[in-house]
Amino acid sequence: MCLHNNPLAFYVEGFFIKISTMDDKVYIFDTTLRDGEQAPGNQLNMIEKLEVARALEELGVDIIEAGFPISSPGDFESVMQISKTVTNPTVCGLTRAVMKDIDVAADALRYAKHPRIHTGIGTSPAHIYYKLKSTPEEIIRRGVDAVKYAKKYVEDVEFYCEDAGRTDNEYLARVVEAVIAAGATVVNIPDTTGYCLPTEFGAKIKYLIDNVPNIHKAIISTHCHNDLGMATANTLLGVLNGARQVEVAINGVGERAGNTALEEVVMAIKSHPGAGVHTDIVTPNIMHTSKMIQRLMKSPVQANKAIVGKNAFAHSSGIHQDGVLKHRENYEIIDPKDVGVDESSIILTARSGHAALKYRLQLLGYIIEGEELDKTYQDFLKMADEKKIVNDDDLLILVGKDKKKRERSITIEQLQVVCGRTMIPTATVSLNIKGEIKTESAMGNGPVDAAYTAVKKIFADQKIHLQEFLIQGFNGGCDDSGRVSVQVECNKHYYQGLGVNTDIVTASVDAFVDAISKSLE
Repeated sequence: MCLHNNPLAFYVEGFFIKISTMDDKVYIFDTTLRDGEQAPGNQLNMIEKLEVARALEELGVDIIEAGFPISSPGDFESVMQISKTVTNPTVCGLTRAVMKDIDVAADALRYAKHPRIHTGIGTSPAHIYYKLKSTPEEIIRRGVDAVKYAKKYVEDVEFYCEDAGRTDNEYLARVVEAVIAAGATVVNIPDTTGYCLPTEFGAKIKYLIDNVPNIHKAIISTHCHNDLGMATANTLLGVLNGARQVEVAINGVGERAGNTALEEVVMAIKSHPGAGVHTDIVTPNIMHTSKMIQRLMKSPVQANKAIVGKNAFAHSSGIHQDGVLKHRENYEIIDPKDVGVDESSIILTARSGHAALKYRLQLLGYIIEGEELDKTYQDFLKMADEKKIVNDDDLLILVGKDKKKRERSITIEQLQVVCGRTMIPTATVSLNIKGEIKTESAMGNGPVDAAYTAVKKIFADQKIHLQEFLIQGFNGGCDDSGRVSVQVECNKHYYQGLGVNTDIVTASVDAFVDAISKSLE
């Protein structure tokens, strides 16, 4: 089926761009479980892979590249089990242009409702002459043979031209034409080494669209790596010039500097409806899926990571805070709720203004105006200079106990923890929940874990998961007060909790209960 339309061509800053004249779908090919898992430290067990696959299906991913079946028994099993687990997405297995590879991939995909074999070979001079010790004509023959062989097993065959980013466009066009004629339904144009400039990669896709006679019989795909930090830009330029599939990974995980980040491409497309393309990604699931990958792969993203970093919707500058509080779009091009974030974060620092301080105090139940606000603000600045970041507990100290504070719906009535070198940590927690006392006990791998497990037993009807846990001391020393901040996922929403106490276990439980209390309000 032809998925390409007559393009609208125009120039932007001297560069040729073409955009479809109608709202075309861009297919999302997720390689988190294949290319993403190849990065050191990112390996998952079978249960974790199935959890990720189900999350990708809920996210609306079109194709899941589940693994490289011939590479190991584990990868073979992963592809087979994922084929049994998901219903809507196409399940894809990677192969080389080798008949044995294709046989094994077909076997692993035998339970898939929508199977795809992804085969291919290197096409750049470096790959042809040094890696494969071959010739350009022999590479085309091997590619054609691989596609024809894969077609014996499945209708949907994708062919990758490895290192296409460094392949001569004229030769690349010959390869693409030949494999489409052999039956390839998708042709992947990878920037395997992350070498290309965005305009260069966009021009490469345009050249193929304009010069391959049978290009309308297949979907052109991008697979860009981030070695020079341009994977997202390259992918988007590929789409603007006619590619209708993008190969991406959650959080940009992958070998070396990683793959193109799914969330960045999807939200860039969503933020620019004038580009005439769309995806079927359920964007409010993005943050949940991102957190899952960070947790399972033990690979946290940097704070300033686009879309999913903890600072992506955080504001500390007074000018920015005032602007966001007055009208979110002053400084946010994306509604946080569109990616699964409840709201923007107003981070209080010495650069924050009156508006941010007043807003944060109102959330805590304190209404302060006029001269009182001015005086409190001056005290706040002194504290901010010392502490750098002022949290809610600091504000409570700042305004004093004589102010009327909003009461939380949950308070801790009793907390008892027993632990030691030769003992199994055990905790008993009693909570006052709107006047009703509930008590539970639990064991754990430490006193905090035991206490948290007991709390979760009290709220057994809620889906509560601890996402972040941070302990800080105020001044240092064994008699110092500890400050614990947590982020809790409750029923697919995220809440922050804070606790301060000289007993670190008590502070930890205070923070956990604080977050849960917010989720119930």
